[in-house]
Amino acid sequence: MAGRTSKSTVGALPDTAADSPLVPVALTRLMWSLFAASVAVLAARVRLGFAPEIPGVFAVDGLTALMWVVVTFFGGIVHSYSRRYMAGSAHETRFFLAVFGFAAIVMTLVAADHLALFGLLWLAMGLVMAELIGVVSGWEQARAAATVARRYFLASSALLGVALAALWRATGATTISGVAASADALGGPVWLVAAVALVLAAMIQSALVPFHGWLLSSMTAPTPASALMHAGFVNAGGVLLLRFAPVVTVDGALMLAIVAVGATSALLGKLLKAVRPDVKSKLGCSTVGQMGFMIMQAGLGFFGAAITHLVLHGFYKAYHFLGAGGEVERTTPGEKAGRSTGGSGVVEFAATLATGLAGGAVFVLLTGKGTSVDSGLLLVLFVTFTTLHAARGAVRHASLPATVRYGAVPLVFLPAIAVYALVYEGVSALLTGLPVVTAPTELTALHVLVAAVFLTAYVAIEAGIHERSRRLYVALLNAGQPSPSTVLTDAQEYDNGGAQ
Repeated sequence: MAGRTSKSTVGALPDTAADSPLVPVALTRLMWSLFAASVAVLAARVRLGFAPEIPGVFAVDGLTALMWVVVTFFGGIVHSYSRRYMAGSAHETRFFLAVFGFAAIVMTLVAADHLALFGLLWLAMGLVMAELIGVVSGWEQARAAATVARRYFLASSALLGVALAALWRATGATTISGVAASADALGGPVWLVAAVALVLAAMIQSALVPFHGWLLSSMTAPTPASALMHAGFVNAGGVLLLRFAPVVTVDGALMLAIVAVGATSALLGKLLKAVRPDVKSKLGCSTVGQMGFMIMQAGLGFFGAAITHLVLHGFYKAYHFLGAGGEVERTTPGEKAGRSTGGSGVVEFAATLATGLAGGAVFVLLTGKGTSVDSGLLLVLFVTFTTLHAARGAVRHASLPATVRYGAVPLVFLPAIAVYALVYEGVSALLTGLPVVTAPTELTALHVLVAAVFLTAYVAIEAGIHERSRRLYVALLNAGQPSPSTVLTDAQEYDNGGAQ
């Protein structure tokens, strides 16, 4: 491909085995040991029903075991990648301590049952992530980005604190399991305050619109930290909603509002991505959209699907962030990224529609969802859309003739949605025993309206309508801008900051 070369122009890569500080080496080995232990816990959970607990403090259930495997795997990858990426940096040891500390906090968070402990760990998770964003202490923009992120994370923690205090007042329970057991009695103003605060805390954590500013301002973070952030940190919003699913499912109107919020972020994330010029910002906007899809699935009552989405998104986004440099290399000034040319729009639309219908049928067949007139129909629709979008994106960036591309999309999409469905079934089985895993809601006219608006907007975006309106294009550019204090205006500032 044009622009690629095998000749090294930057010198030899650092040798991580030579003169490597003790702390990065020890923490990398410890993280991979924790991964092995987590896999053993998951296997014991599946085969033996392993469920240790400290009553009122910690409880290891299916969600805990799954998230331990996911967190330690991503943590191990980031540790190993960073051995070379951070080699020679004055901040190397500090960075590794923060990454390991973050993973340890998240592992404890997903096992916490006490309300106060959960809230404190949520706060600690945000503060450590802010530290990772601004780990390069001599770089003004990085420190500014850390300050921006910290403000958002403190707001999320404050909202969660309000929700936990309200739930304690309403139920008298001091544990998450106790709140779930008393959920049938919830209602009234105190419940409303708790439920709205929980949803807002999840929205901030997952960088949903209009709280996406912290994520787009965090691109100064070292690439491994960005991978950890997008693959793990933002997904905590879905974990929060699952843990407190008995609270948010009390009222159908709130669930519909969650669907609408998620749909808005899914669409705006796609629009913002279309106008961003750099790889990392595009990935950040993609995360905004994908977290919108995750929140939509929770709002439809399919919390197992939301967890499936966050796990698969984590693998997808970690891979793309750690490979961001390769994306820059593949796009040369002589190449035009974006929509492929060639082929009839009508033919492409018909091929896409047929592929989508076939994929939806595969998902229904493998999961049984969408066979009743309830929110399961929308689940099938949204899963089909997000998976088809990913498949088309993968094929679109390949150098293929139009006729071959039409055949390549089904070859990528149909196996992908089958894998999604099978993973969803496995995750749902693993989550069995949690208070609420699946709670499909009644399909109302408002649900249909949200779906219709979503479909119309999605088709319009695919048609490039945002590119035909200067006003809309400028509005999107402005909405996708990071905080001004985090923006580099001179390449020398980057060099002088010693950023990685």
